[in-house]
Amino acid sequence: MKLLRVPEFSEWLDAESSKSQAQIDARLRKIEESNYFGDSRDLGDGLAELKWKNGRRVYFAMSRDINDRIVILILGGNKNGQEKDIRTARKILATYRK
Repeated sequence: MKLLRVPEFSEWLDAESSKSQAQIDARLRKIEESNYFGDSRDLGDGLAELKWKNGRRVYFAMSRDINDRIVILILGGNKNGQEKDIRTARKILATYRK
């Protein structure tokens, strides 16, 4: 499985603490190496989220190229800002679908 990080995701991840970055990177490696997503949820219209018990969220979409499936990492956030983050993630995803 390939991961594609859009600039908005990279900016969000860069602003996270080193500990958070390490936890997120470990989860993303499981996706790349084993196709294991863990606790996740479909949000409809091609958008989904990875969930952590501490409230962290990573919003993503699935795509497919000729050789492999691709996970497009769109945005991250926390449970307390989830509604706004989902709206933003949907807008970002729409720009990449054009």
